[in-house]
Amino acid sequence: MAKITSRNNDFLKMHRNSTSPKVYSLLIELINEDREDLANEVIKIDYLVDYFNTCIKKRDKREGKETLERINLRLSKLKKEGIDTSHFETLCENILKNNKIKL
Repeated sequence: MAKITSRNNDFLKMHRNSTSPKVYSLLIELINEDREDLANEVIKIDYLVDYFNTCIKKRDKREGKETLERINLRLSKLKKEGIDTSHFETLCENILKNNKIKL
């Protein structure tokens, strides 16, 4: 079977410009393994990381902590499936470190 790319898959086409290259390559890998359910989880985590960044920049610790818990819950689901989640973990750590916030 041919490799699925954004040219022949609407899901990838829709998320190609809105995700980082690392997230997009993870999406391609999951779609080619016929795991679109996990690809949807990756998109949700990516959105939550963006929202987490916004919360931390606005110094909303309560909402940031809640969002980080949701991110970690979804990351644990991906880890159970054997998906590499180090990119998202590093992003969250760097957001906290760069904004000098402790939750």
